[in-house]
Parts: sequence; C-alpha cells; structure tokens
Amino acid sequence: MSHAPETGDHAPPVLELPEFLDLKAAAPLVGQLLALRGEELSIDASRVQRLGGQCLQVLLSAAMTWKADEAPLAFINPSPDFIEGLKRLGIAPAEFIDQELPQ
Repeated sequence: MSHAPETGDHAPPVLELPEFLDLKAAAPLVGQLLALRGEELSIDASRVQRLGGQCLQVLLSAAMTWKADEAPLAFINPSPDFIEGLKRLGIAPAEFIDQELPQ
C-alpha cells in the first residue's frame, strides 16, 4: 500500500491497495486512511487479488467517513477479484464503487 505522488496541484492522492486485503493488511490500511482523512482521495483497487472481511469493514468505514466529512472518495480501477470479493461478502459492487465518484 502506497501513496502515488501527486501529479499536479489538483490531483487527489491515490492510495494503492495491496494484492491481499487480509487481516494483516487491516491495521496498516486504517493508518493510511486516517492520515488522509478529510482530503479528496482515490483508492486504486487494481492489484487486489483477495478481499477479506476485516479490510472490507475498513473500506466501508472509510466510505462512510468521507461521506460524513463531505470529501470526495473514489474507488478506481477495481480488479475483477476486488469486485468478486465485494459480491462474495454481500456488497453490491456498483453501489459501493460508484457512490462517491467525483464528476
């Protein structure tokens, strides 16, 4: 998980999710999200191969937090495995991924 460098003054930070969003990834993910709270944020899910329940809870909490803070949050480049993980855990991918996409 890393932050991509900003490419300009108006580009939001991008948080790249790791391949395996398992229990070990949950605490570092919380820390990274807390550090970016209140900022416009894009979360890149292109590398995700496995999505576990704990990390899904962290991502759901982030989505709710960004909405409450009225800050844009976008999930970009969701991998097929990320989408399948959402479905497996009972989340409608279109509603989750597209809920806060900036126009």
